[in-house]
Amino acid sequence: QKVESQVDDARSLGAEIVTGGGRVRPEGLSDRFYSPTLLRGMTPAMLICREETFGPVAPVACFSDEAEVIEQANASEFGLAAYFFTRDASRLMRVAEALEYGIVGANDGKPSTAQAPFGGVKHSGFGREGGRYAMDEYCELKYVSWQL
Repeated sequence: QKVESQVDDARSLGAEIVTGGGRVRPEGLSDRFYSPTLLRGMTPAMLICREETFGPVAPVACFSDEAEVIEQANASEFGLAAYFFTRDASRLMRVAEALEYGIVGANDGKPSTAQAPFGGVKHSGFGREGGRYAMDEYCELKYVSWQL
């Protein structure tokens, strides 16, 4: 229902559904499946640009330059994962560093692995699971100063 309401909101505010955009019912299964959907013409006012979407929807927004797209991406109060593609190694490093997200997939649409720390920033969570940093969540840091 959340994905459906986000897509409906985007469409009502001017987004175009390029493909998908509705529930599907595979033979013998329930109607709880949502068709993979591509949206274009996104604006920051749309729910799908302001909320986390855990569904098969790819909203595409236009931008003029690198600074603008970083500003748009970081304007979200969420920060689980961001993805971008480039051929420029300098841009890759610059944008990856500037994005305020716990996971950044640079030329990688599936960056999560068991050995990597998984977790978000801002309203997308606190802490990490996976990788060696996950153990930090179970430890208390203590400083002791001892003078003899």
